[in-house]
Amino acid sequence: MKASWEKIEKNVGVLDVEVEAEQVAAALDKAFKKVVSKVNVPGFRKGKVPRPIFEAKFGVESLYQEALDIVVPEAYIEAVTETGITPVDRPEVDVEQFGKGQTLKFKAKVIVKPEVELGEYKGIELEAQSAEVTPEEVNEELERLQKRHAELVPVEEGAAQDGDVVSIDFEGSVDGVPFEGGKAEKYSLELGSGSFIPGFEEQVVGVNIGEDKDVTVTFPENYHSEELKGKEAVFKIHLHEIKRKNLPALDDEFAKDVSEFETLEEYKQDLESKLKERKESEIQRKKEAEVVEKVAAAAKVEIPPVMIENETEQMVKEFENRLRTQGMNLELYFQFTGQSQDTLKEQMQGDAEKRVLNNLVLEAVAKAENIEASEEEVNAELENMAKMYQRSAEELRAILAANGSLADLSHDLVVKKTVDFLLANSK
Repeated sequence: MKASWEKIEKNVGVLDVEVEAEQVAAALDKAFKKVVSKVNVPGFRKGKVPRPIFEAKFGVESLYQEALDIVVPEAYIEAVTETGITPVDRPEVDVEQFGKGQTLKFKAKVIVKPEVELGEYKGIELEAQSAEVTPEEVNEELERLQKRHAELVPVEEGAAQDGDVVSIDFEGSVDGVPFEGGKAEKYSLELGSGSFIPGFEEQVVGVNIGEDKDVTVTFPENYHSEELKGKEAVFKIHLHEIKRKNLPALDDEFAKDVSEFETLEEYKQDLESKLKERKESEIQRKKEAEVVEKVAAAAKVEIPPVMIENETEQMVKEFENRLRTQGMNLELYFQFTGQSQDTLKEQMQGDAEKRVLNNLVLEAVAKAENIEASEEEVNAELENMAKMYQRSAEELRAILAANGSLADLSHDLVVKKTVDFLLANSK
């Protein structure tokens, strides 16, 4: 096989590929074996038609598309490896010559990973930050824990307040016509949580137990349902029950109930220590983000839009996976927030572009500084993962190798080492 690469514009070029006639013949043989099993020819069992009779009846051309589907991807991958390019999207393939007894000639227009022109990346000045924990911060953390351990107590009478958990029936309508998904019975809602359409929860505040009320809201312009975007809706609600948070006293008994400490003072000291550790971790993450951001800002690179689109899609998948761990999915999320897939992607696009830029710049720094992940480092990371997942390192290696993720592990280690290098060389 012969392959050559010619750049025709920034980040775009053409692979010129020629495949020997022997490989074309082998692809036609594979295509025949696949196609012949699906055709019926009188006098022959399915799959047993001799090749000459098949070609006489259907023509050898009937095998061409199947053979191309076999040989072109294989040749393309080989050509990419041979020329050393890094495609970031599917190629546009133009077959120029193909036939029985002929060589295969095709061109592939390819968008490749852009080249990065690095600016200054050593001696980056970083903002000094303190990990000191104040008494006020300890008290704030204690109050958060107090609210988390609050008991929900039914309210016998009175009106709903912000922070209460209410049980309500509701049915929504637009211009007097009920709409799909706008009705529920004995729905549990925490007032002030912001989980409903803007303006809904605020109007439930002040409603008494057993009382009915019409709540009027306007759906956001970016609401996921085209029929409801920007529309005014009226929800008829009936309030069944109110539960109010009863905060426990912050004393030694509270400390015993929520920790292994005997006194509140001991518990506060432990909270201070943990808050300091958390702050130190946050400062480290901020420093890492800051140094990468400043190095990226100093670099010059023209990112192909498809890379940003692909990264945005990946971020949506990651977000959906996080929702699933919380017992939700994208559809429910869109219903609760009034967003749509398009608006979610729009919100993520800026971060996606930033992620792509940072990754490209870190790869360029790693290349400039010959930063690599050794086999020992990969093995050490596998051992750490093995402890986390309670499986053997060999088993994890086999799983990662099988799904093609072993290279990703090595890449992640290189990225981490590169960020550590930038921090070690910062001011």
